[in-house]
Amino acid sequence: MGNCCSDVGGGMAAVSGATSSAATGNQNDAVDMYLRSHGIHGLFSQIELSFSATSLRDRDVFSKSDPMVVVYIKERDGAINEVFRTEVVLNSLTLTWIAKYTITYHFEVVQNLLFKVFDVDTQYHNVEVKMLKLEEQQSLGEAYCTLSELVTKPNRSLTLDLIRREESVSSTHSQHCGKLTVHAEECFSSKSTADIILRCIDLESKDLFSKSDPFLVISKLVESGTSIPVCKTEVLKNDHNPTWKPVFLNIQQVGSKDSPLVIECFNFNSNGKHDLIGKVQKSLADLEKLHLGREGENLYLPTLVGHNYENKILNSKLLVDKFSETVQHTFLDYLAGGFELNFMVAIDFTASNGNPRLPDSLHYIDPSGRLNAYQKAIYEVGEVLQFYDADKRYPAWGFGARPIDGPVSHCFNLNGSSNYCEVQGIQGIMMAYTSALFNVSLAGPTLFGHVINRASVVACDSLSTGAKKYFALLIITDGVITDLQETKDALVKASDLPLSILIVGVGGADFKEMEILDAVKGERLESTTGCIASRDIVQFVPFRDLQSGEISMVGALLAELPTQFLTYMRRRDIKPST
Repeated sequence: MGNCCSDVGGGMAAVSGATSSAATGNQNDAVDMYLRSHGIHGLFSQIELSFSATSLRDRDVFSKSDPMVVVYIKERDGAINEVFRTEVVLNSLTLTWIAKYTITYHFEVVQNLLFKVFDVDTQYHNVEVKMLKLEEQQSLGEAYCTLSELVTKPNRSLTLDLIRREESVSSTHSQHCGKLTVHAEECFSSKSTADIILRCIDLESKDLFSKSDPFLVISKLVESGTSIPVCKTEVLKNDHNPTWKPVFLNIQQVGSKDSPLVIECFNFNSNGKHDLIGKVQKSLADLEKLHLGREGENLYLPTLVGHNYENKILNSKLLVDKFSETVQHTFLDYLAGGFELNFMVAIDFTASNGNPRLPDSLHYIDPSGRLNAYQKAIYEVGEVLQFYDADKRYPAWGFGARPIDGPVSHCFNLNGSSNYCEVQGIQGIMMAYTSALFNVSLAGPTLFGHVINRASVVACDSLSTGAKKYFALLIITDGVITDLQETKDALVKASDLPLSILIVGVGGADFKEMEILDAVKGERLESTTGCIASRDIVQFVPFRDLQSGEISMVGALLAELPTQFLTYMRRRDIKPST
């Protein structure tokens, strides 16, 4: 699992251990957006795919077929790219190929896989596989699946019917040509984790009237020479000799034990412009040696001398109090153990969205079929999460509207029922949403507390029955919430439940308060009674920042969900039971 989880408490504890976002001086905002949009600190697992087939079609006259599998990735724009070829197996219609394809599994992306099986003609048997011209080989059939479908199967195996399209242009008929079985295995290195406790001594003060508030950022160096943050510790206030809580670094994510890492110590500033105190460059192997030798490493600070930067060696030192390697259960282990991610949705029906019958409304249903922002959010998030929910029955609510002949409701069943809240599939959510637009009157104000509490009840009921479920509530809203403290109270309670909150802001409203809920500055939410959220469960994304197409809304919104899932499971010592 590619994440860093510092098991931290409240306050500024998660600048942030569990979410692993970045803080790098003046580039803080840019790096944070990069991390969130690319999902670097979401799920990171290497999956090895192996292939077998039964009852393939025999295309040879005097012998059996000589099959080979070719793997393609189908992109969102429809482009199909070849990524892998197996070896050719001679004279076989039921077989297992030896060559395996390794692919990086991205939770927040629907990864479409296309498999084509070819019979390689005898005259090409001495040609390297990668040099074969596929148009000169005979097709034995093709099959399609998503990587999400594959990894959510209990045994991580999927048997697909091979279909061969008729070569006649005028025919749409297809033939079944045997079966292809694809098996997925998570690479062991994806589970190897370094458990490290770091501390510093004699840090220099960066604050005028108090000691520094230090935290560490650990980054990996890539071939281009740039550094990509992979972990961040909690902030320790007024401490020149800090010892941070353990961090867990996935060894595969950083490359290897010998890959160079940059460890930077910053002084926390609430404005996000954190001061660099000092840094070192060490690999995991180097950190292990520092631990075994009980030695410290002096920090250095790049200092401008003339027109060049030189590294000024500081008296401050980095020490490694603990270094051990462990194998941790991954997100995919929990899926294999029968755990599910259950999708829920709550939609804002307040009047600020505009009259749904007018084209300038955020709720306008375009007759041409073009999706509005609400529909896009439902479809794109649901498209990813649907594979992790077995029955695909989704609780769906609306808020901020007046049902026919009723008072304003801040949590009503989207399907119009007074008895049950579930709808069937993503299409069921879409239909219930469209129907609700014509059966309620948009009103207000914008309150989140009610729907979060309702989702918490669902999660709590599931927990009480021992179900292997974790819930993700998607809230889509256009406005500034007016029950901020009530929402904080609801979120603090929900942080102890198997629940995450995903918020998409649509329209042009000021969403600063959402950033407070998202704890982007590292401060844990606090309730009116003084309770601190046990973990960060909120992820907020403004839809308007994502419409350029350069940043995936789903990538930005869902990247942290597997980490939040694992944080919940590990803190409660819940095992996958595979």
